[in-house]
Amino acid sequence: MSTITVPVRPARHLTADQHGNPISGTAENVARYDAALDRLLRYHVDLVDQMTSLAEDEPGFAMGQVLAAHMSLTSTDAPDLPGARELAAHLHTLALNDREAAHLAAIDAWASGDWHGASRQLDALLTRWPADLLALLVGHQLDFFLGDAANLRDRVGRSRYALDPEHPHQGFVLGMQSFGLEESGSYEQAEDAGLAALERNPDDVWAVHAVVHTYEMRGMVGEGIGFLRRREGDWGSGNLFTAHNWWHLALYLLEAGLVADALAVYDAHIHNADAMGVPLEMLDASALLWRLVLDGEDTGGRFGPLADAWAGRALDEPWYAFNDLHAVIALVGAGRLDEARAAVDRLAAFVQATPQGTSRHMMVSAVGLPASQAVIAYAEGRDGDVVDALLPIRGTFQRFGGSHAQRDALQRTLLESAIRSGQLDLARALVSERLSVRPTSVYGAQRLAMVRRAGGDDAGAVAAELAAARHQAEFAAAVG
Repeated sequence: MSTITVPVRPARHLTADQHGNPISGTAENVARYDAALDRLLRYHVDLVDQMTSLAEDEPGFAMGQVLAAHMSLTSTDAPDLPGARELAAHLHTLALNDREAAHLAAIDAWASGDWHGASRQLDALLTRWPADLLALLVGHQLDFFLGDAANLRDRVGRSRYALDPEHPHQGFVLGMQSFGLEESGSYEQAEDAGLAALERNPDDVWAVHAVVHTYEMRGMVGEGIGFLRRREGDWGSGNLFTAHNWWHLALYLLEAGLVADALAVYDAHIHNADAMGVPLEMLDASALLWRLVLDGEDTGGRFGPLADAWAGRALDEPWYAFNDLHAVIALVGAGRLDEARAAVDRLAAFVQATPQGTSRHMMVSAVGLPASQAVIAYAEGRDGDVVDALLPIRGTFQRFGGSHAQRDALQRTLLESAIRSGQLDLARALVSERLSVRPTSVYGAQRLAMVRRAGGDDAGAVAAELAAARHQAEFAAAVG
């Protein structure tokens, strides 16, 4: 690992933020920053106005500029890059204290395309100021974007006890820890941490999302539906993470066989004419509709508007390969294969033109490009090519980001193509693997039935179909 250097400049004034971290600025500006950070921890919609007004009103207040730059980068949206870079350039003209300079070093790395370098910079910052909750939250998001499950868990663990246990924000640290534990496979421990976080802050939508993931990964569909329904008042509107948690509910509804209900959630809460048009929202829309394609369900023309929303946004130059894949999915789902092929050609050209070992090269070459090629191959019925593209990398899908639940769309694509191409030994192994951790999976039982029937085991196929129907009825009953 290379040595991390943090530029040091004389500070014009020092005080402390609400977590005891050194900060340059007037008491009024620090109070505004603290308020905006509180909104960020809650993913509250007020964050946008508070952050924007602080950055515009007080150009000399470093942490206001830092907050705005980090938010531009965590959007993972290429159109936000110029703004982040302008903020970074402005920060270089200010007198910064050590902590502010450390934030700028992370921003510079990320804005230049060095996602992993930015993560290391934030690790170094948090070693010195472990109670810097802005660095912790942004670093947590970076770990998520990079698919780094170990640091998603351990970054929070390293800061876990730095904050006063009685501080009102301690619960949000628990919520972050919950998601890191879940992505690392500690599902029961993650559930406990997430529920403890929600006891402190019922509106902690990140903790809601973490608990939902623990149910998803264990196939606890009824529990997931019930949990989200009971708490809808805490997460269902008024926050910047609303669409993603609705997406999780839609996944549960699909597993319960309630396709119409899942599509109703899509139309009302995930993608419609009033949608925010941010990458997380659009990739959730792509991922949900693609699951319907894999299940042979009619998406009702929904891919067209979604492809329009993606077109030209994430395809000109790869910035975050996870977004690029979901843009290709939307184009393929809309039947715009020529545009999808052109997007994949640009990904391939980027790999050829970009130095190996860089963050974006790795994310595109290792997963983004072969996964996008596989989606096109699936649409064209080239199932052998899908298997050839995805099987060698299925153990490293995390290298281009996302969660286990999000990346499951690729695992399903591989399974479907293994079945369709007659590679029954592979398909049987993939189904067995799925059912071993999600024994009540309706999707898994249905695919087991398909594999058995294709192999001539009609009695076994009927048994699997009956199990799928039984589980599906139980899940549907949980909806109420």
